[in-house]
Amino acid sequence: MSDYKVKDINLAEFGRQEILLAQDEMPSLMQLRERYRSEQPLKRGKNCWMYSYDHSNCCLVETLID
Repeated sequence: MSDYKVKDINLAEFGRQEILLAQDEMPSLMQLRERYRSEQPLKRGKNCWMYSYDHSNCCLVETLID
């Protein structure tokens, strides 16, 4: 059994490309990611997400868990 639950794993590469494009459109968020990566200020916090994900939201989520 796999460690992931997705409808079509063959779309993973396309999804990653969409996220990379969104990162290019969000330079401020990417700067924050780099600045706080070593500190991880939210490491002990718990996050709950209640909305649908798109490539922009994925950038935010990756920043928070990075």
